[in-house]
Amino acid sequence: MHEDQPSEPAPQAARPAREDAPRQDGPRQDGPRQDGPREGPRQDRPRHDRPRGRGRPPGDRPKRREISGWVILDKGVGMTSTHAVAAVKRALNAKKAGHAGTLDPLASGILPIALGEATKTVPFVMDGRKAYVFSVTWGVETDTDDAEGRPVATSDDRPTQEQVEAMLPRFVGAIEQVPPRYSAIKIQGERAYDLARDGEVVELVARPVQIDRLAVVAHTPERTVIEAECGKGTYVRAIARDLGRALGCYGHVSALRRTRVGPFTEDQSCTVAALEAADAEANAAILRPVETALIEAVPHVPVSRDMAMRLMRGQPVILRGRDAPTEGKAYATCGGVLVAVGDVERGELVPHRVFHLGGTAPRTA
Repeated sequence: MHEDQPSEPAPQAARPAREDAPRQDGPRQDGPRQDGPREGPRQDRPRHDRPRGRGRPPGDRPKRREISGWVILDKGVGMTSTHAVAAVKRALNAKKAGHAGTLDPLASGILPIALGEATKTVPFVMDGRKAYVFSVTWGVETDTDDAEGRPVATSDDRPTQEQVEAMLPRFVGAIEQVPPRYSAIKIQGERAYDLARDGEVVELVARPVQIDRLAVVAHTPERTVIEAECGKGTYVRAIARDLGRALGCYGHVSALRRTRVGPFTEDQSCTVAALEAADAEANAAILRPVETALIEAVPHVPVSRDMAMRLMRGQPVILRGRDAPTEGKAYATCGGVLVAVGDVERGELVPHRVFHLGGTAPRTA
């Protein structure tokens, strides 16, 4: 289970495949509608009497708004990330939305959802640090490494809390991790979960990941609850699988909650139910600024109006001042308004993404 990489269930599971790129919502593609038998020839029915879309007259459909910012959603168990994005988009009447890191239906917790111009900053959030609380159920390893899979190995042995804690340091730091068989890793152009579903033997190569912290927060003979802090590309399911193998008792993830993604935490979050209970204007007040995704990731550079206009045309600007970054990525604001993000090269900021958050740049520096 991991938000930056897709996973796919075993054939009997209903969990949809995940995608490692943030999803962008597009026009809904519905199948043929069943409107019942027509009362007469099509040409005899006035156009304005014919059902359209879902039966709602065109004038009654709410107009989607150009709205930009971040909604920090607390996704519940059972909901897909795609459905969560659609619910937020609908609640705010937003034109464009995407998420920064998938959560499986089995998982709950922080799902940052970008609206409008914030979708341009999604990669910075996905590259940020993550925090999880997850439960490992001992005695059974499954083919998906979570509770939705089929058992592939069992054991009557159960670890003590001391044994689990003694083993955790082996999985902390820069380690090599083999992704789960049901993941979105490509093998000769095909997703691993597609091959696994077809019954093919999938051999995945270990990849380097960074795990900063693992700590036991609760323990019973059957289950251990663990907190984790890790970097991009880490599979919590693989941690549970490998920990069970190392302890000689097998194990799988039976519950997972994400508590942090980059700069976003639980205390900033809201639920789908709360969004649906409020109107669009009230929901707009919960939006966090687009640049929130950048504050912890890259340096900030204030620019003048003239520099802002150059950046918005895709032209580089020379950075001056003792505190100006000399290399790497940076984002620029003018009068508190986000203008661009790009790379600093030889003393110049070269814009890679420009933002339109209030028309032209403010006149103040």
